[in-house]
Amino acid sequence: MTLTMIRMRRAVHRVLHDQTGASTAEYAITVLAACGFAAVLVALLASGEVRELLMGIITSALSKGQ
Repeated sequence: MTLTMIRMRRAVHRVLHDQTGASTAEYAITVLAACGFAAVLVALLASGEVRELLMGIITSALSKGQ
């Protein structure tokens, strides 16, 4: 085997057997938490009060540039 093949085999072995990062259960919990947070944000942004508040901030910021 050539030196390049040996290095490539070691690199592939390292990548395939690397166990750093979130496990499957942790990943699932993280995804569920992110989805829950997104649902809360959507519910907040869909409310009329928050929409009016955001429009006021945007209108104020755009009028300052004139």
